[in-house]
Amino acid sequence: MAEHILIGIASIFVFGVGAQWLGWRLKLPAILLLLISGILAGPVFGLVNPDQLMGDLLTPFISVSVAIILFEGGLSLRFSELKNVGGVIGNLVSIGALLTWVLTSVFGYYLFGFGWELAVLLGAILVVTGPTVIIPLLRQVRPAGQVGSILKWEGIVIDPIGAMLAVLVFEVILASGFSEATSLAVMSIFKTIFFGSLLGLGGAALIYFPLKKHLLPDYLQNPISLMVVVLVFTISNFVQHESGLWATTLMGVVLANQKSARIHHIIEFKENIRLLLLSALFILLAARVELSSLLDSLSLNMLAFLGALIFIIRPAAVYLSTMFSSLNWKEKLFLCWMAPRGVVAASISSIFAISLMQNGYPEANQLVSIVFIIIISTVAIYGLSASWVARKLGVAKPVPRGFLIIGAHEWAIDIAEAIQDKGIKVMVADSNWKNISNAKSRGLDTYYGNVLSEFALDYINLDGLGKLLSFTPNDEVNALTALRFAEVFGRSHVYQLSPNSKRGNEQNDVTTHLTGRTLFDKDMNFDHITDLYEEGKIVKSTLLTETFTFQNFKETYGDEAVALFLATKDGTVQPFVIDNPPVPQDGDTLISLANPEADLDKKPAKTTEEEQAESN
Repeated sequence: MAEHILIGIASIFVFGVGAQWLGWRLKLPAILLLLISGILAGPVFGLVNPDQLMGDLLTPFISVSVAIILFEGGLSLRFSELKNVGGVIGNLVSIGALLTWVLTSVFGYYLFGFGWELAVLLGAILVVTGPTVIIPLLRQVRPAGQVGSILKWEGIVIDPIGAMLAVLVFEVILASGFSEATSLAVMSIFKTIFFGSLLGLGGAALIYFPLKKHLLPDYLQNPISLMVVVLVFTISNFVQHESGLWATTLMGVVLANQKSARIHHIIEFKENIRLLLLSALFILLAARVELSSLLDSLSLNMLAFLGALIFIIRPAAVYLSTMFSSLNWKEKLFLCWMAPRGVVAASISSIFAISLMQNGYPEANQLVSIVFIIIISTVAIYGLSASWVARKLGVAKPVPRGFLIIGAHEWAIDIAEAIQDKGIKVMVADSNWKNISNAKSRGLDTYYGNVLSEFALDYINLDGLGKLLSFTPNDEVNALTALRFAEVFGRSHVYQLSPNSKRGNEQNDVTTHLTGRTLFDKDMNFDHITDLYEEGKIVKSTLLTETFTFQNFKETYGDEAVALFLATKDGTVQPFVIDNPPVPQDGDTLISLANPEADLDKKPAKTTEEEQAESN
């Protein structure tokens, strides 16, 4: 028995995290691969049986996991984003949600033959979109302007609202009379909002004040914040069923918008937890689906219902919600094409189906299959097409291939020009006005100021920028800059020069886990590059061909020239780094540091064998 449980746990991690990695590698929606992996791990191969594996713990685990995911989503919401789109977001989660609920219920009633009770419950469940699907898709699509903020806010806020509606309908279904159902509905809404808000604000205060007063050591801040989230969710749900999702979402929003307590490390921790929980949730929920029931639900009526959700209900909700907004038709159209369902819909349908079947509604089991088909279909349709649609509508940001270069001294400007000449966006930042003026006069985009200041990220336009090059003479500044922008660009895309400290004095070096990837060569620090520049070397570009390969370059010039960057045929520029340098190919352009009189485009000298062959 213990071996089976261990196999199940291992399968959840392997299939879950493996699907996340495969989605990143193949640039496919990870949620779609997670659902497929869960079905394979569960009903197909029989490696995961959630009910046997977790028993009575399954439902509480799902509920707590969703609460933590929504708390993490709330931490990403900023009130500043509401300045221009607050009205649209408010309409989408109120008018739009109500219209979606009504229309989905009507189509469910006529297409699936449900009674009005189950049809209205299905409509409430499918109101939600959810951050578990929306946020990964937004990261993949990179929508420009206001659209990204609208979808993010809608996806996070609509989850607790949809859960509240579903619970409301569920309780009304089980009520015995109209008057009892009416009073129950009113009280349920009031108690959910009141107690959820009260406990959410209280939970935020429990995290905020100890952090502000420095009453918590660093190593306890993440565990205590997680403890408070679970505690608030549990108390809120105990007072009013399913109000915990609203409480934890509100907690995250409040903490995200306060300015005194530093919560950045909590956000990073919660992002990692979210990824693991999300992977486990979808594997567990998908593994519970009966394959035969799923296949039985596939029908023309199911196809018609899916088409109504995508082509009628969502466009109608968006049109009504954005009627008097400043959004253009392209932005509205993209909003219409982004309403995938996620883990909240799956978890609510699974939980309620069990209870309804126990209370005399055997057809409720069909809810789970319908919801899972909707989740798989909408994730596949929206996820696989959203990037293409965004590009066609012109609402997607370009792929961030550009460079933010810290340091605007002479040779850094020359490198920036060489990269920009390859069609890559470049911005140069420096706190020295003379250096910035020189860079501006050379036609480069610039930022004047300290990139480590509190407000730098609010003023630097990072659109199109995806990599950092830190070229300052100060090793500590280079390390701090790389550390800060690793959160923006990712650790693999921040680069800095080798430390200036001499060999034999490594105790003065900055520890490697606090630095970016080392550029060029271990001896190519700021001082050495500056010395080479003063000796007369310049930044040059060379086209590599069949007759002058990278190997020819190294054999011909040896240490006289230093390879800096490689501009590839696919339009990217890759720096030479110590840990994993790029591999030059024919047709690529090499950017190097070389003597001005060196003709890098000349053919290498002929060998004795080649001369003899020509003479014959």
